[in-house]
Amino acid sequence: MTKHVKIVLSGSRDIPFNQLVLSQANVRRVKAGVSIDALAVDIARRGLLQSLTVRVQRDVDGNDTGLFEVPAGGRRFRALQQLVKRRRMAKTEPVPCIFREDEQISAEEDSLAENVHREALHPLDQFRAMQQLVTQGTDVETVAATFMTTPAVVKQRLRLASVSPKLHEVYVDDGMTLEQLMAFSVSEDHERQEQVWDLLQSSYNKQPYMIRAKLTEDSVRATDKRVRFLGLDAYVAAGGYVLRDLFEDDQGGFLQDVALLDAQVDEKLKAEGARIGEEGWKWIAVAVDFAYDYDDGMRVIDGEQPEMTDEDEAKLASLRQEAEALEEEWSGAGDVPDEVDARVTAIDEEISAIVSRPLVYQPTEMARAGVFVSIDVDGSLHIERGFVRPADEPAEEPVIDDGEGRSIDDGDDGSDLGDVGAGPIISVGGVPGTAAETEDEDEQDDMLRPLPDRLVTELTTHRTLALRDAVATSPQIAFAAVLHALVLDTFYTYAAENSCMQVSVRGAGLGVHAPGLNDSSSAKAINQRQESWSERLPDAPAELWETLIAFDGDEQAALFAHCAAFGINAVWEPANRYNESRVSARAVAGRIAHSHVLARAASLDMVAAGWIATIGNYLGRVTKPRILSAVEEAKGNEAAGRLAGLKKPEMAEAAERLLAGSGWLAEPLRTPALEPAAANDGEQAVDIVAPDEQHDLEAEEAYAVAAE
Repeated sequence: MTKHVKIVLSGSRDIPFNQLVLSQANVRRVKAGVSIDALAVDIARRGLLQSLTVRVQRDVDGNDTGLFEVPAGGRRFRALQQLVKRRRMAKTEPVPCIFREDEQISAEEDSLAENVHREALHPLDQFRAMQQLVTQGTDVETVAATFMTTPAVVKQRLRLASVSPKLHEVYVDDGMTLEQLMAFSVSEDHERQEQVWDLLQSSYNKQPYMIRAKLTEDSVRATDKRVRFLGLDAYVAAGGYVLRDLFEDDQGGFLQDVALLDAQVDEKLKAEGARIGEEGWKWIAVAVDFAYDYDDGMRVIDGEQPEMTDEDEAKLASLRQEAEALEEEWSGAGDVPDEVDARVTAIDEEISAIVSRPLVYQPTEMARAGVFVSIDVDGSLHIERGFVRPADEPAEEPVIDDGEGRSIDDGDDGSDLGDVGAGPIISVGGVPGTAAETEDEDEQDDMLRPLPDRLVTELTTHRTLALRDAVATSPQIAFAAVLHALVLDTFYTYAAENSCMQVSVRGAGLGVHAPGLNDSSSAKAINQRQESWSERLPDAPAELWETLIAFDGDEQAALFAHCAAFGINAVWEPANRYNESRVSARAVAGRIAHSHVLARAASLDMVAAGWIATIGNYLGRVTKPRILSAVEEAKGNEAAGRLAGLKKPEMAEAAERLLAGSGWLAEPLRTPALEPAAANDGEQAVDIVAPDEQHDLEAEEAYAVAAE
């Protein structure tokens, strides 16, 4: 039986520091970890926590020199050396040392063993230890100063220590990465953290950004325009809580109490509306956003730019002079100071306020008009003044003569005049309210009486036919006449009676069909063109003809295209027998087929128009097979296969990332290419569908996307 010899530990002794020298046997050569300066500060604060390992120094002959070498503990030795140099410690101060006299084990092995067998503190232990210090009453700044780090780093570690203990266990067992644990710290709800972790177990995507997205999906970012409008301080002052992500740029954090935010925004909007209403408007409409086409059918009244006062002109000149001086001084500088940049911005804002003075409106017009007040993308107030609803339009003056010498009072709507659109109302002779009305029939027979309605209709019918023939032989006049009618219909309210050309743009309203249209690049481009043309057209419809005739051919063509485009309706509607607009399913199919013809002719590119598949506009509203089909088309079978096992919310989020920038389009947005035969013949390819196949086409292919 082998007998084990019990070990004897090396003895310890206090040795004056001036008798210690750093051994060449110390294996540490590369600087790493805490700096010597930081270690010296820590030793000065709490003393030496770990002894040095020393051996007797011997000369070349093996004689004791009276000094002791330090093969293990070199960094501690250097830190003590710094304290001596700074006169923080006496050079004869006794230093606790472990004294080694082992001939079998070298000093180099002692040095290597001390460094190799040392186990670094697990990060979670560090997080919890700092949390314990704060719990005991030490403030964050003191902890940061003690461990030579910043308060921000201490706060990060405290946040990591506050994550659910269940997730801490997963982290310790290497079940999640430190980056994933950081992502979970964006929420303080342990139950929600654990729910998200359980959810991710069946998900292919466990990336930190996915964790953050799931934990903040019911929050509002501080960059949201509602927050910018209200002000983050106002939300916090009302008791709202903002959760910060200490490990990523969260741009101000996440607002947790969405109901409080919405209530505050609503209250502030109403207050702004009340303030604007004091200007004298009939009504004020306020909302965070208005639907597309919100002002359809309304007339916009004109305002006048008020004259600039002498004080404003002097202020404007002073600001411009200051701006020019700053520009001249700093134009060649590579780095402009923040205060100079802030001043330039302030000058621009002051100049803009003076130059862009609010328009002045007539009180009588304001009494029947209203204002739309909403929030712009940058959080500023967006005010649109001067809209008159159809119901608020002033009553038209009564018709003086109906062609028979009869006057129409305010109670007569003129319905007995027949189809006014069939021709102009002609008044000849008889003026209402004169003595002629009381003369007897024989005297009236001798006077020039108004023509009978039937005769007037017949005569004007002949004239209409002749006018059609005359215009048909003059393409330039015909184009101008149609353009005149379209411009009246597009830019003026209730002005169709100013044209005998019964052509109108009957485009359907789009606002009810899809959200977010106002923010699309297409809507912005159309609105910009509309505003540009509005500035060039006369205020009075009666003056429009002369203005249009003065335009050159290119200008007329551009304006014609703008107006005609409003008549396009390529919206697919449900395949019931009749949809809400009373258009048959066959008519809808024909509408879609022709939209492809126009799209090819106009080189429509929906990718260039800015459409990207998102959860909100497509992926979150279709079935899982359609999501996988989209990914397969854009990224291939392998990418789609990685998503196959996910639940729908995770699948949609992953697909959104994969499809971004791919140029993939949903079927309703695609323009089919011409079939070869049709293209060779110069004809447009149109699918012919048998009547019994109509329902299947509309249900499965004609843009009917089944929502889950």
